Amino acid sequence: MTGKTIRVELSQRNDYRFDIAFGNDVPLLTSDEPAPLGTGLGPSPVQMLCAAVGNCLSDSLLFAFRKFKQVPEPIQCVVTAEVGRNDDNRLRVLHMTAQIRMGVLAASLEQLSHVLEQFEEFCTVTQSVRQGIPITVEVFDSAGQKLK
Repeated sequence: MTGKTIRVELSQRNDYRFDIAFGNDVPLLTSDEPAPLGTGLGPSPVQMLCAAVGNCLSDSLLFAFRKFKQVPEPIQCVVTAEVGRNDDNRLRVLHMTAQIRMGVLAASLEQLSHVLEQFEEFCTVTQSVRQGIPITVEVFDSAGQKLK
């Protein structure tokens, strides 16, 4: 198996605020903790974790449908993280829920059940995070019908 290395550089600007450089002409992203630690001038690490999980799941769902020449767009995803104390009284992400909403009715998509059964398996970020944090994934069509 051939691996790939991803490099991201963080530089402290002030207190808990960091500039994050991704390279390859990608604009800098500023992260910050919410008050009282930081000033909330950027997404927190937990928000970025939620974004990474939601983005990867949305990409995986889109890719799975496009393999069958299906168009589920536009896709929207809301990810919530339950943050609480573990047995050692340390703050941790205890559970995450991703709710994906497709932009079309379920009836307009071929191979729907096949795609819904397999798309999560191809999500690199979610499957990696799941090794330590339970993640619930729900999928809805444009009318709000729960499909998964």
